[in-house]
Amino acid sequence: MSDWIDPDDAPELTAELAAVSELRVGGKVVRPATGYLGPNGVVRGRPPLGEHPKRQVTLRLDPEILDRFRAGGPGWQGRINEALRKAVGL
Repeated sequence: MSDWIDPDDAPELTAELAAVSELRVGGKVVRPATGYLGPNGVVRGRPPLGEHPKRQVTLRLDPEILDRFRAGGPGWQGRINEALRKAVGL
């Protein structure tokens, strides 16, 4: 799974989108996002959880496992979820 997005598919950067977007300087987050781009434009707050929201659990994993997933940058928890789904055949 890649985090790469084709620039041709990216939405037009508007003042409204820029106001809620994460701001990074030199790879460091200077201002976290306060919204997201939804199907009908910019929406403030967290995206809706949907019909089957994920559940928070406590899980002990080997440090090497966490290091490997975290090395891929943001989205590491989602990548662990995807790896577990694949491992159980979902």
